[in-house]
Amino acid sequence: MYYQENELVIRPIIEIDLPHLWELMYKEESPEWKKWDAPYFEHKQIPYQEFINSKENVLNQYNRWVIEVNEQVIGTVSYYWEHKPSNWLEMGIAIYNPNFWSGGYGTNALLLWINHLFNTLPLVRVGFTTWSGNERMIKLGEKLGMTMEARLRKCRYYNGEYYDSIRMGLLREEWESSSLFNKASQ
Repeated sequence: MYYQENELVIRPIIEIDLPHLWELMYKEESPEWKKWDAPYFEHKQIPYQEFINSKENVLNQYNRWVIEVNEQVIGTVSYYWEHKPSNWLEMGIAIYNPNFWSGGYGTNALLLWINHLFNTLPLVRVGFTTWSGNERMIKLGEKLGMTMEARLRKCRYYNGEYYDSIRMGLLREEWESSSLFNKASQ
């Protein structure tokens, strides 16, 4: 199973993706993408063999897929259950390769991912949490029709400064009545 929008594809992670994912995610001690993706949480560099030894946690999972552009892995989309009994799911996206930032790839990937989640899971809402220092992620949520549902003030501390935690969400009925739903469903 995969979804495509022009040259962009989201699909489950397969074995051939592992070396490139490791390089993007864990090879460097301080990768550029981590400055935007919850930088207040510690990032650990992981040796390649350690990553490969835990590959069963990554391969063919429902909750994390790769983002490819022209058959090059550039990032991942993911989700986790905040509270599964009530179908409360939070999703995420990371474009690890800075050469693909601000080019619409995140928008297209998350558009496909939202559609996939609503079509395959019994959800009434999807959402994500970010921080006020990641203005691109907030704008991405707004572009996709999401509502800022919560702003927890000054609870994220990074580089000597406090930032707000931002929670954004989208209801199924909002998604299905939007023009993006029609675009993603084609």
